[in-house]
Amino acid sequence: MLALVTSPDSATGLRLAEFEDPQPVANEALVSVHATSLNRGELRLLAIRPNGFIPGQDIVGIVERAAADGSGPAAGTRVAALVDQSGWAERVAVSTDRLAVLPDGIGFESAATLPVAGTTALRTLRYGGDLAGQQVLITGASGAVGRFQIQIARKQGALITAIASARHHDDLRRLGAQHAAESIEMAEGEFSLITESVGGKSLAHAIERVAPGGTVVMFGSSSGELTPVGFRQFVPGHEGARLQTFAYYTSGSAIGTDIASLLGLVAAGRLETRVALTVPWTEIGQALDALRQRRISGKAVLTMTG
Repeated sequence: MLALVTSPDSATGLRLAEFEDPQPVANEALVSVHATSLNRGELRLLAIRPNGFIPGQDIVGIVERAAADGSGPAAGTRVAALVDQSGWAERVAVSTDRLAVLPDGIGFESAATLPVAGTTALRTLRYGGDLAGQQVLITGASGAVGRFQIQIARKQGALITAIASARHHDDLRRLGAQHAAESIEMAEGEFSLITESVGGKSLAHAIERVAPGGTVVMFGSSSGELTPVGFRQFVPGHEGARLQTFAYYTSGSAIGTDIASLLGLVAAGRLETRVALTVPWTEIGQALDALRQRRISGKAVLTMTG
């Protein structure tokens, strides 16, 4: 099979290479990959992983060989999954608890936007508990995770303030944000839950705006900046508030169950995905450039022959 691997000598940092097909263990299905999407965290991995590493976390495709232990879907089933690596390949061995069946009517490209971004949105919001009536602030709101967070939190009854460039404000209000601002300093009030993906000054301002007993969930640092954090940022005025780090790979089991839940919302017309760019995986450089230069609002999807 073919796979995209890291290659420091390539202009894109990647090259196509030939590999033996994966050999699944008993609880893994062999999936023929039809599409994958790019995540911002993968840009960092491209820079730090050794030569020959296969990136890729979001995969959708068709089960080529069902798991030997009888778990998971049968051969021929369309599925979506989240894997830790090796998703940019023609075939991937996937633990069946990370798989979800793709409902009829949802295309591969749309489904490819969900595994990492959708589960991150779902699981970061859970730190807020029952969101009905809560004031929730979302930074980086125009990104894939932020767009999903707005929609999910609004359906749970939250009152949402979205932080993003002004050109995105109308779109974010359409998704369910009551308020939109270009920076946290321009937002009004205190927030019982803040999801923070920018870091640096943005995180510092988030701490200033968290309500007593509230939570700031840190799940990224797109600015690349560090944030000095000290006791006096919390006391007085924000007593009992906490900083909570989040990474999907340490966030618990049942990833497949959460993906299935998200797919169910999409199928019911209650969750909107956005594919901003679709290119063949052999032209990944175009998608990487668009992501690095922040030219797209939504997800860049790579299509494969499967």
